[in-house]
Order: sequence, then structure tokens, then C-alpha cells
Amino acid sequence: MNETFMKEKPVLPLMLSMALPMVLSMMVNSLYNIIDSFFVSQISEEAMTALSLVYPVQNVINAVGIGFGIGINAVIAFYLGAGDNREADRAATRGLVLAVIHGVVMTVCCIAMMPAFLGMFTPSETVIELGVRYCVVAFAFTLVIIVGVTFEKIFQAVGNMKTTMISLMCGCITNIVFDPILIFGYGPFPAMGIEGAALATGIGQALTLAIYLVVYFVRPIRVHIRRQHILPGKGMVWKLYSIGIPATLNLALPSLLISALNAILAAYSEVYILVLGIYYKLQTFIYLPANGVVQGMRPLIGYNYGAGENKRVSQIYKIVLCMSGIIMVLGTVICLLIPSQLMGLFTHTEATIQAGKTALRIIGAGFIVSAVSVTSSGALEGLGKGTPSLLISLCRYVVLIIPVALLLSRLFGAVGVWNAFWITEAITAILSLFIYLKAIA
Repeated sequence: MNETFMKEKPVLPLMLSMALPMVLSMMVNSLYNIIDSFFVSQISEEAMTALSLVYPVQNVINAVGIGFGIGINAVIAFYLGAGDNREADRAATRGLVLAVIHGVVMTVCCIAMMPAFLGMFTPSETVIELGVRYCVVAFAFTLVIIVGVTFEKIFQAVGNMKTTMISLMCGCITNIVFDPILIFGYGPFPAMGIEGAALATGIGQALTLAIYLVVYFVRPIRVHIRRQHILPGKGMVWKLYSIGIPATLNLALPSLLISALNAILAAYSEVYILVLGIYYKLQTFIYLPANGVVQGMRPLIGYNYGAGENKRVSQIYKIVLCMSGIIMVLGTVICLLIPSQLMGLFTHTEATIQAGKTALRIIGAGFIVSAVSVTSSGALEGLGKGTPSLLISLCRYVVLIIPVALLLSRLFGAVGVWNAFWITEAITAILSLFIYLKAIA
């Protein structure tokens, strides 16, 4: 497959061709998140609360897989742009080996820590038990998740977005189909409850990986996993981690934020923890499509940067900023118009619905300006500039929002936490634009 189209095709149609498959697959993925939570909420509010408390750890697992995958993606794209196929193969091979090690370590650590972790946020034995039962099954598929994401980023690095789209969509649709079957027990399948939700997720992830492997062996791409490159080399490992670690931290920081906000909200009522958990499920419907645009951008911006096409790099950034902004506008409108209906998907308790309605309308005020920080952070990762990207995420998820949320919660209660979101997004948008422009100067 010849990747020169990434520096020759007109920028707008090129960006659309790369981004739209990813946006579509991310839309399906976000739909899965909502449907999965919907079925879990039918078990009980305790089950939904358990899922909300487990979410930060799941996010860390995904962050490690996706973040290190971004490092693999950026290094491969850069070497392909520079015409060095051997180094691209080396990056793919050593990246896969390291990803396998990450998956094994995280499987053991995450399962072992969950009882103590859940006990930090709730005294409810029922919630802790449900959370542990879910995690034992879900985290058993950690290695499958990590390796699947690695192949996803390798395919994206060569501009093969259709395979990624098909793989993700098949996995998500399988997940959606098996959720009610395994949770409630239809046909020959026993009712597994919350473990059924975890197993359905694992089956979908396994199918996604299987499709990548079949395509890789049946229709080989330009980048290859080669046995002679398995042994680690200091230079390549450093390149992978120099981008992968900041990208991982970028994606893991929301877990730190959610845990911190859960601790703040627990002082007022467990209802607000549930509202926060529901919000993070709903916001995937907005941010995952935006992330799909960013995923389409990364290999393009990395390839053109490696090829010295700086003008195209700038054009790609501006187009992605506009596309992300449009998605965020739609998200804002939805949260303003139908917040009660959205909350009603996950709970029938009127007090929770009203609290969630207030939260969605306040938090939604920051969606549009967040397009600047999301686009800038993704562009910097594609350019191999992981540290400036990390600075943007630190502002969004730690440095600004946690102190602001703590302060405003003392003044206004839980509503103060919701206002901290849009205040942080507005300040971070200004800072991220400055950081991006300085990094590429």
C-alpha cells in the first residue's frame, strides 16, 4: 500500500476520508457505552454505582493501551513519511512486544487492587461486591484490549482506517447484542447479571482483535511485525515511550479527576457520584466522535511532519479544529434540550434525574471551547510532541479543575463541582492554543 496520498491528496477530502470511518466507529462505540450502562442500570442503582466507581480503573487500562499505541502510531507514521520502512517495522514490532508486557502486568495488578480501591469511595458492601464481580471478568480481557489497540494504531499509521472502522464496529455491535443476552439470560444462556455485562464486553474486544489479525495475515500492510526486531533497542524504546507515556498520562488523567471528584461529591450524597458516572457515560457520545476526528488526524499530521510538509500540517490542524467544534456544538444542544430524558435512560429516581439535569446543562457549557484543547493535544501527539500535549491535559484534568471544584463545592455544594467543568475548559482553551503555537514555532 502506497501512503504518499497522505501528502498529495487535497487536505479537506483527505481529512474527511481518514476521519469519517473513525467518527462512525466511535459513534457506534459511544452507543455501546450508553446501551451497556442502560442494561446494567436495569439490574439496580447499586450496580450502576459500582460501574461508575470501576470506570476510572477501566479508563487507566484503556489509557495505557491507547496512549502507548499513539506512541507506536506516531513513530511509524514519521518513519513512513521519511521513507524509512525498516525503522517503521522496528517500531511496530517492539511496540507490540512492550504492549504485551503492559497487558500482563495490568491484568494482575488491577484485579488484585479492586476491593481496596472500591472501599475508598463507598461503605456499601453490595456496591463493592458488584464492582469486584464485574472487574474479575472484565479485567481478564486486559491483554486482549491492549494488543487489539496496538494493531488498531498500526493500521491507522499506514492510513488504513476502513479496517479499524470495521473491527471496532463489529466488536461494539457484538457487545451490544450480547449485553442483554448474558445479563438477563435469554435462550440457552444463563442470567449472569453484572458479570454478563463484563463478559459481553470481553467477547466484543476479542472479536475486534481477531479481525485485525485475520486482515493482517490475509492482506498484509506495508508495516510488518518481524522476528529480528523483537529484542529491544534503547533508541527505539525511548522514542516509543517519549510519546507513549505522555499520551498515556493524557488519557489516564480523567481517572484521577473522576476519583477526586467522587471523593468531593461523596461528602454530599452518593446520588452525585451516580450522576457523575452517568455524565461520563453520556459524554462519550460527544467526545468519542471528536476523538475519531483526532485519530484520523494523527497519522496525517505525523506523516506530513516527517515529510517536511509544514503548510499541510497547519491546514490539517485548522480543519480538525472546525470538525471538532461542530461535534461539540451538537453535544451542547443535546444536553440543553433533553437532559432529563438522557438521565432517565439510567435511573427512574426523580431526585437523581433532577440532579443530573442540572449537571448536564451546566457542564455542557464547556463543550464547545473544549474543541481547542482536544484538537491541540491530539495534533501535538501526532507531531511526536508528547510533553506539550501532556501539559494541556494536566490543565484540563488536574491543575485547574480539581482545586476549582474543591473551592466551589465549599461555596455552592455539588453545583459548584459542575461549574468547575466549564470554567476549566474556557481557561484551558486559551492555554492550549498558546502551548500548541509555541511547540510548533
